[in-house]
Amino acid sequence: MENPLTPTRPSSWWQLFWSFFKIGALTFGGGYAMIPVIQHELIERKRWISSEEFVELLAIAQTSPGPISLNTGVFVGYKLRGIPGALFSLLGTVLPSFIIILLIAVFFSDYARYPLVESAFKGMRPAVVALIAAPVYNMLKGQGYAKIVLAGAVAVTIGFLGVSPMWFLLAGAAGGIAYGILRKDKSATDQTDELT
Repeated sequence: MENPLTPTRPSSWWQLFWSFFKIGALTFGGGYAMIPVIQHELIERKRWISSEEFVELLAIAQTSPGPISLNTGVFVGYKLRGIPGALFSLLGTVLPSFIIILLIAVFFSDYARYPLVESAFKGMRPAVVALIAAPVYNMLKGQGYAKIVLAGAVAVTIGFLGVSPMWFLLAGAAGGIAYGILRKDKSATDQTDELT
């Protein structure tokens, strides 16, 4: 019997396409608003990746050029089904937006200036903020007090002082590499001590 917590793998590229198509079609508010939907679909519903893998893929997607939702789809698709999986995930993410924008451009462009349409978009803003806040909360769970304080300090520095997030990403990568090297050296030293 399969462990319900063990990640599985999509049986076809079309499963990837359809999952990301649904995510793309049902998510409003931009790339960050898609993250909790992607998280729910891939981790909780489909069990294709673990929470830890999702956080790692999200970090890679964030540091790569382009929209985070597309990058996340590409990296998840690649991890699960290689290059074809990346392409099918990308198409699934992009196609709904393309179709919707095309329809709006053809049929509804004159309606954008109507007060009712403007009010609807203003009314969606709090929901978009909540959609962005939800994955932040989920990613911070279990991180420990020091990491949460550090994440808050970085967010405040970026938000209020206008420092580019790229500097923090580079510093985080350098710190992670240094920590990994130190940890590896300590592990090697501990093993040497055990042998003597």
